[in-house]
Amino acid sequence: MDRLERWIAIAGIAVLSVIAVAGFALAIYAAWLFHGMPDASDLADYRPPTATRVYAWDGTLIGEFSRERRIYVPYDQIPPKLAEAFLAAEDHNFFRHQGIDVGGLGRAVIKDMWNAMRGKRFEGGSTITQQVAKNVLLNNDPTIGRKLKEAILARRLEQTLTKEQILDLYLNEIWLGYRSYGVGAAAYNYFGKSLTDLDLAEMAYLAALPKGPDNYQPVTHKAAAIGRRNWILGQMIDLGWVSRAEGQAAMKEDLKVQTAPARAHYRDADYFVEEVRQEALASLGQNLNEGGYYMRTTLDPRLQSLAREALMKGLETYDRRHGWRGAWGHVETLDNWEQQAKAISPPAERRGWRSAVVEEVAGKSVRVEVAGARPGELVPEDVRWALGGKGLNKGDLVFVEPAVGGGYNLRQVPLVNGAIVVVEPYSGRVLALVGGYSYSLSKFNRATQAMRQPGSAFKPFVYATALENGYTPASEVLDAPIELRGASADETWKPRNYENKYYGMLSLRKGLELSRNTMTVRLAQAIGMQKIRDTAIRAGVVNDMSPVLAMALGAGETTPFRLTGAYSAFINGGRRVEPHLIELVQDREGKTVYRADKRDCPSCSGPYQGEDPPTLQPDGKPILDPITAYQMTSMMQDVVAHGTAYQAHVLGPEYGGKTGTTNEYRSAWFVGFNPSMVVGVFVGYDDNRSLGDNETGAAAAVPIFIDFMAQAMRGHAVGQFRPPDDARFQLVNGRNEAFRNGTQPGGKPLVGPQPYNRVWPNGKISGADNAAAAAQPPPPPPPTPKPAQQDLSGLY
Repeated sequence: MDRLERWIAIAGIAVLSVIAVAGFALAIYAAWLFHGMPDASDLADYRPPTATRVYAWDGTLIGEFSRERRIYVPYDQIPPKLAEAFLAAEDHNFFRHQGIDVGGLGRAVIKDMWNAMRGKRFEGGSTITQQVAKNVLLNNDPTIGRKLKEAILARRLEQTLTKEQILDLYLNEIWLGYRSYGVGAAAYNYFGKSLTDLDLAEMAYLAALPKGPDNYQPVTHKAAAIGRRNWILGQMIDLGWVSRAEGQAAMKEDLKVQTAPARAHYRDADYFVEEVRQEALASLGQNLNEGGYYMRTTLDPRLQSLAREALMKGLETYDRRHGWRGAWGHVETLDNWEQQAKAISPPAERRGWRSAVVEEVAGKSVRVEVAGARPGELVPEDVRWALGGKGLNKGDLVFVEPAVGGGYNLRQVPLVNGAIVVVEPYSGRVLALVGGYSYSLSKFNRATQAMRQPGSAFKPFVYATALENGYTPASEVLDAPIELRGASADETWKPRNYENKYYGMLSLRKGLELSRNTMTVRLAQAIGMQKIRDTAIRAGVVNDMSPVLAMALGAGETTPFRLTGAYSAFINGGRRVEPHLIELVQDREGKTVYRADKRDCPSCSGPYQGEDPPTLQPDGKPILDPITAYQMTSMMQDVVAHGTAYQAHVLGPEYGGKTGTTNEYRSAWFVGFNPSMVVGVFVGYDDNRSLGDNETGAAAAVPIFIDFMAQAMRGHAVGQFRPPDDARFQLVNGRNEAFRNGTQPGGKPLVGPQPYNRVWPNGKISGADNAAAAAQPPPPPPPTPKPAQQDLSGLY
């Protein structure tokens, strides 16, 4: 072999060696590439993480729970024009290729190789199928390896799923900016609409976003956004998917989106929605945030808004009674004051409040500059209020609100707080719940989390226990000073009445009406605290309670939520219903996974064919005799008619309730009701300090109840409390009193049915005429304090 042949042989061996090494390297790379590659068949049952949407009982969206803001919309419910807009923008050959657009991929590879040499990021060229493979199964690493995996998986996807399934995944998975994953969330966030309500121009705009949502944000890049949208419309015209007239009309539309993506347009239920989230999280776990559940709650948006406003107004009224505390900030110069004022924002719920700076104080006139509005003067009444407190000085930072008739009202954020709960007494549905003055300022939910002494608002459970154990509303107990042994031999407990007034022998009705403390202690001592404890636990006021006499005056702790729910038994005939916020939960397939109403109804599931409606048993568990419940309702009506809650009598005769005030005026309560709802109101400081002298349940809580009820029942019939059929009525002290058969005191029974007769303070009988009752004038009642001083219910 000559030298040439030797070199040829060596070269051949070298080439074969290189080929072998390259082949080996390629095999290793291929093994690495395929190692751990996701299985495309996994997508056959894949569902993208989807937001749980929370609705009020009337269908109003009130909240969403999610890791990724997504509203899943099945492909068959996506408007065809929307799908075509995305195809025109991203992959108009989608229904013709097998996962890879060879021509497009070749151009993309050449461009990406050039980008790699220049140190730039790889670009697209991916089909919709490849984008699904990347978004769902892979990551977004800018490597050739990932692109190869993407192409291989795209082919496998096409063999596993239909085109429609792939497009379903794409349109529901893709990130479109503005907190939006998928087209359903994007339509809602950008335009405040469902997909079916979008017009052609809006659909084309959404299709522009996959290229880079931030690049086409209308607020910052409106011209680019319209340009990209119109290019897509042009593509749709060229592809014959819209007519030229339709496309050109859409191009002429302006592009307007919401200023910010709102989770829900209804914004008065923050405390309610968060409580729902906590309850649902406990039962559904983290799947709550990605399971796409439909959740129907018990919320009535109208009542919720009224409750929020009534509570805020009531707390502001209390706060105003206790004076102007001074400005919340101060600036030395008025230059750039608005920037400094941004340090503290007004409550988000007070949308009319604005930050302002005092520009000038001249005698009894105060002029303010207002952020985002014209300057003006404070109304004289508010100037007097401020000057009577900490005063105002030039440079003070305050909150103001436009006043009716011109000028500005001076506003102050209350330090006091409170809660209001509204329950439907027959089902336990929580119609409204507000856990504080402002959720934006404090997320602590005082309705469900604040454990406080209810004071005399607990007394109805003492009197109900007495009625269950041989007493009647006409039974008399001594109201006089009492001294009891304390915790140790050398200690005594001397409970006393508000204002230290005592009225001698009083009926149970009058004792509850006037909230007699010493009488209540004697009653509790006679029937036994163990029985009262059992009643309170059965009603749901507490889980447990020490059977000591102080508890009869409300020394135990409960929440407004529990106490309000427990009062339901007095209205619904003696049944305990569980107050609840969630009515129904269904998964994304429409399967019911939770229903609050557990009652069995075998005939409810079939189609209605004209038969009589099914009869359901009343909700809840019996805890009181229905006659006891009716007697308590009637007795608490007198608390409103001429007792400690006298202010509320302006609402009408079919209202009842009980006030509560605790030691040193630390908490003020009122739980009131009519035949259709129970409303619990609590007012108190978070640190449990005193509310101030004479800040009783009547002064601080009852006005909130009145404000809410007056608006809630406007235009609605109140109804009447109906007694049980087996109740027996007899005239006692000029009143038509209900009794269990055989417990009536001696006297002349009333003639005929007497379900609605009520004797008012003037001695007249309302309802059906009854000659026997009218013939007997009532005896004079014990002296009653003036309405302004009628909360007699403190703990002492």
